[in-house]
Amino acid sequence: MKRNGMLCTALLLATLAGTTGALAGGEIKIGLRDDAGSLDPATNATFVGRVSLQSICDKLVDIDVNGKVQPMLATNWEWSADAKELTLRLRENVKFQDGTDFNADAVKFNLDRYLTMKGSRRRAELAVIKSVEVVDPMTVKLTLSQPSVSLLTLFTDRAGMIVSPTAYKATTPEEFAKKPVCAGPYKLVENKPQDRIVLEKFPGHWRADQYSFDKVTFLALTDTNVRLLNLKSGDLDLAENISPTDVDSVNSDPNLKTAVGHQPAYEQVMFNLDGPDANPILAKSAAARQAVSLAIDRETLNQVVYGGHFTTGNQAFAPGDFWYDKDYPVVPGDAEAAKKKLTEDNIGDFSFDLMITPAPEEQAVAELMQSMLAQAGITMNILPTEYVTLRDKTAKGQFQAHIIGSSGRVDPDLNISQDFECGQPNNVGKYCNPEIDKLFKEGRSIVDPDQRKKIYDQAISIVMKDAPAIYIYNPAPTYAMKAAIEGFQAYPDGIIRLEGVAMK
Repeated sequence: MKRNGMLCTALLLATLAGTTGALAGGEIKIGLRDDAGSLDPATNATFVGRVSLQSICDKLVDIDVNGKVQPMLATNWEWSADAKELTLRLRENVKFQDGTDFNADAVKFNLDRYLTMKGSRRRAELAVIKSVEVVDPMTVKLTLSQPSVSLLTLFTDRAGMIVSPTAYKATTPEEFAKKPVCAGPYKLVENKPQDRIVLEKFPGHWRADQYSFDKVTFLALTDTNVRLLNLKSGDLDLAENISPTDVDSVNSDPNLKTAVGHQPAYEQVMFNLDGPDANPILAKSAAARQAVSLAIDRETLNQVVYGGHFTTGNQAFAPGDFWYDKDYPVVPGDAEAAKKKLTEDNIGDFSFDLMITPAPEEQAVAELMQSMLAQAGITMNILPTEYVTLRDKTAKGQFQAHIIGSSGRVDPDLNISQDFECGQPNNVGKYCNPEIDKLFKEGRSIVDPDQRKKIYDQAISIVMKDAPAIYIYNPAPTYAMKAAIEGFQAYPDGIIRLEGVAMK
């Protein structure tokens, strides 16, 4: 079967061209919730890193505002009859920010690097790729070990970002992670960890005319209130992840406005099942983990902390979403049911540590959960930890439980398997169940959504039973910005895209 993206690209660019009638040039300052961490697509592990890299590194494909895969550096693609070969036709006349040419050799270099580089967080994501063949200067063929319908969706994220081979080879991996060179619309000129990332427009970009700003500055501001205050004072033009409870006050300000995203996002508590610092009770007892879930009143979390603006959910997909399993609805918190669940494994009162970021809302969520769990005889100690440090500690297994969110993925497999499949980098809890891995493999080989849903319903059933993590709500990502900004749209993956965005 074939998928030709040339017409889609033409229509998309025509649409964007109509949004750039505002003043061009100048700078846009964007407040992000955390530090980006590594800016090498191979090793980046943060959401805000994805936001920054979106403007620096073009990808093989991207998504549109409806979550559909669209051409980017690959103009079209073709699957073999058995869906084990994917041929990508590449965009011509594309330059990297160092002036070198983008071509099939560059794509092969990048995919091979992701698959073999020590410390690559893309290796497990792309493990289905057996080989990458350069067919001609602008064509590559990927041979897969098994069909994987989610592969193209993976290429809309860091796994599809293409860095300059010349620039990468000219420095060390550590230095490259601080200042990557790609083929995106903006090149990095300043990177101050825990502070700011500054980008300048790359005039040689293949669609430079779709980008209005000459300069983009991302500022790491972990406190939601601080981001909003900076926006109101004029020190920011756009702030992501503002509190839903601030939406009404922002919209009442004639100088500001909001945009609310609709995406398969989720927030969860992940348990350490096999790391050096795992809690022995939570690591060994699914009943103990289920008891934690039973004691939490998710509706109260949503109403008290988020004013009911989020979705009260208990799965990776929000209730009402096509992929949500109705066999496991949200139930009210029940301390007595939690106590009864503990008796299944002869567990009495116990305690555990929960690592969280310093964000005020996350602190509020944790404190409410702490009170709910106490009623079930479970003591939860809250450990606020700076975000990048938290990610480093959890990757090393140095935690008992932690709250972690995801902006979600438009493919259902990527919204579940990255957390629970054996060996996945995001599976920091070290959960490993051959039964669910088999389902993930089967789900990737099925195109029909109705047939796929049966597979992922089974996977969700296993997650609910084993409880390697528990979901506590489904966010609705909210952006606040100056009223003068035109053309901004919220995408299903939560990533800020600046094409077509301008300032009056």
